[in-house]
Amino acid sequence: MRKLIFAALLLSPSVAFAVDAYEIKARDHDCKSISDIIRQHGAVFVRTGFGGRSFRYPPAQCDLGDKYVTVTLRDINKQRCVLDYACVNDPESFYNRIFHHHR
Repeated sequence: MRKLIFAALLLSPSVAFAVDAYEIKARDHDCKSISDIIRQHGAVFVRTGFGGRSFRYPPAQCDLGDKYVTVTLRDINKQRCVLDYACVNDPESFYNRIFHHHR
């Protein structure tokens, strides 16, 4: 039972992010607008085709097991945007070592 409660607590930030994140389509905005939206809302999911990227503007933190990186995507003008603060899986994270290597 303790393990179940602990696992639920560790997974809750990702659930909270999905509910609280503001969602936009990269192809509906230019690079400056996308950056401004990320700064304004703090937690944004930017759709790029079928998938997308999660962004958290500092001082907000990425989810457990994630890290900040810079990503490139295309905007409404098909220009390449280089954006900071994308949250991606961090293979060196303590969280990922404990929960993903013991399968």
